[in-house]
Amino acid sequence: MFVEVPTSVGGQPSAEITDARSRGPKWSVLRSNLTPLLYLLPAVALLVVWVYKPLAETVGLSFYQWNMIPTTPKVPVGLENYATVLSLPELHQALWNTVLYIATFMVLSLLLPVGIALLCGQVTGRWRTFYQALIFVPFLVTPVASSAIWRWMFNPEGGTIPRIAASLGFEMGNIFRDPKLALLGVVVVVGWQMLGFGVLVISAGMAGINPDYSSAASLDGASRSMITRRITLPLLSPTLVFLALMTILLGAQWAYPVIDVLTQGGPSGATTNIYYLLYEFGFRNFDAGLAAAAGTLFFLGFAVIAFVFVRVSDRLSFYDN
Repeated sequence: MFVEVPTSVGGQPSAEITDARSRGPKWSVLRSNLTPLLYLLPAVALLVVWVYKPLAETVGLSFYQWNMIPTTPKVPVGLENYATVLSLPELHQALWNTVLYIATFMVLSLLLPVGIALLCGQVTGRWRTFYQALIFVPFLVTPVASSAIWRWMFNPEGGTIPRIAASLGFEMGNIFRDPKLALLGVVVVVGWQMLGFGVLVISAGMAGINPDYSSAASLDGASRSMITRRITLPLLSPTLVFLALMTILLGAQWAYPVIDVLTQGGPSGATTNIYYLLYEFGFRNFDAGLAAAAGTLFFLGFAVIAFVFVRVSDRLSFYDN
């Protein structure tokens, strides 16, 4: 049974068909443009709620003086918090310590993982997976638990590491209370955890390199070291640039929980970095405005570093296309 749909009224097309024809192409284009945005809407909503809204509130709070007590009013102080933060000697020491942390983490999370990943690449079969998993396991341990274990191992009264050092003729005190060694102790603990992450990222980058390049170079008589220098490392450059950027942006955050457990920023601020300084401003001194001003300055500083790094990343990276 067929139903005839009227297509005209008095010799003219019906209103429904005319409207559908007029809006058909435009409506289909609009729908095709809106569909991806609807899929992204939940992620954008979460970003607004959990990232951009707190960031905007932090910037707004930096212009007030407030002790974080809900019944206490916020007192507007203008740019006074920013001037106070920039004049504090604690900030200068924390910035210098942060630079030292990032520089040492570059070795432990970038250079050393390259060597380990290259060595693991020479292992074949299941042993390669075993070694990579063994190196990655420390990254799965929570920083608080690993800090407690290392504090016990470095305990000057019966700790494993001081006893081994004593058997070799070296006397070790409490390195986490020594201004000259405390920062190095924190670097060892954090680097031990981040080493596995660096090896995992670099191993993934090496897996994406076409093995035909190495095979062709071997047929032409290139040695293994020459293949590594001329082929593997240049093709790994995008991965290395990404890992270097992550180390710069996140190095201070990686060290924060270890500092809080092992040294509390001491002795005499020798291990304090910028994130632990924010914690002291906000939750020890109860000065939310000062902490917000410092956080805003640190955010702008890291944003500039990230922008410059992204701009020059194409010049630092080599692609095989």
